[in-house]
Amino acid sequence: MTAYSLSKSRFFEGVWEGVIAGDTDESPTPHIEVRVHDKTISGVTLDPLPDPGSWLLKVPVPTNLLADGVHTFMISESELGQALGSFSIIAGDAAGEDIRAEMSLLRAELDMLKRSFRRHCRETA
Repeated sequence: MTAYSLSKSRFFEGVWEGVIAGDTDESPTPHIEVRVHDKTISGVTLDPLPDPGSWLLKVPVPTNLLADGVHTFMISESELGQALGSFSIIAGDAAGEDIRAEMSLLRAELDMLKRSFRRHCRETA
């Protein structure tokens, strides 16, 4: 069974691009599915690259998804059921609220780690 990996190349002019690589040079062309809000995105293309066993993935972002809120695109190999990765688009008022909430969560986790580390240092000294 072939395993695939995905790495982001860029997001430009409304198209997310990434490179999919198989675990061998003879890996078959993957069957890619991109879903957002449990709906399949159309217009996704997969073109072979000069490097054997690798392909350029292009995911056009539909304009109706450029709206308030968080929109997460899940990329998977549909025949194997292998999740390859995801990307999110955050826009509008929700962006500020989500970022503030995430920062608050990160600060709380950092404080917890600092307390744990200090406790560990005291106990092992």
